[in-house]
Amino acid sequence: MELPNFFQSKFFKWLLIAIGEFILMLLIFQLGAFVGFHKAGFSHNWGDSYNRAFGGPKGGFLKDFEGRDLISGHGTAGTIAKIETNKLIIKDPAGIEKIINVDNNTSIKKGSADVKLTDLKIDERVVIIGSPNSDGSIQAKIIRVFDSSMAPLLPPAFVPQN
Repeated sequence: MELPNFFQSKFFKWLLIAIGEFILMLLIFQLGAFVGFHKAGFSHNWGDSYNRAFGGPKGGFLKDFEGRDLISGHGTAGTIAKIETNKLIIKDPAGIEKIINVDNNTSIKKGSADVKLTDLKIDERVVIIGSPNSDGSIQAKIIRVFDSSMAPLLPPAFVPQN
């Protein structure tokens, strides 16, 4: 078979299609490996920072099966200890300080009114709902500010047992 005829044959066209599909499969595999590596790195870094972000149980894991000692992984509650440009430091009832990142997508409410980060004051009581970052901080989605006239702010993990 002559070379020009080979390049115009059906066999050559199918060979090109097969090579193209093989390259496409390799690219898809590489993309999956990249995403998996990224997720594994995030999980590893987040696990290393868990206690810094959420305090963990006071007595250690598997010590208190009733759940009184665990802190929620989706946010925190406490008083404002420090206010920075786009960050809050919150001190929870156990005295653990947590870094809260605030951005333009964070909803801050006091009662039914929307407030800004600049309206917040030191020692105001807040509840934050958000998601953990790999560095141990919490990315706030919702911040609720409570008046000092309201009942004491204690999340279920800190309610004293009789």
